[in-house]
Amino acid sequence: MIRGIRGATTVEHNEKDEILTATRLLLEDMIRYNQLIREDICSVFISVTADLNAVFPAQSLRMIEGLKYVPVMCMQEIPVPNSLPRCIRVMIHAETTKNQKEVKHIYHKRAKQLRPDLNSEREESR
Repeated sequence: MIRGIRGATTVEHNEKDEILTATRLLLEDMIRYNQLIREDICSVFISVTADLNAVFPAQSLRMIEGLKYVPVMCMQEIPVPNSLPRCIRVMIHAETTKNQKEVKHIYHKRAKQLRPDLNSEREESR
């Protein structure tokens, strides 16, 4: 079964290193908490809010061993008024035997407010 695994994080500044580090940490946690085998990752979508343009966060994927050939796409979020600023959202598509309820969606920093219902079930600490 191919499942979508969601995650999000925020950064304080529109700076290359901060964006790449936050994205890499999020991806690593998504992979670890869902016990993904790198070869089973089909693709990754990454979106950012309009206030983040210092770097393509997809570059962080190439910093993770075993993900060199995974297709990745960056895009911009819809600019909804009063939405969470400086936010990076990730969707991993991966083969897994987990059912929907077993999938662990990961939210770091201020992005935890996007899905408080999931954070109450399992606390992620970045």
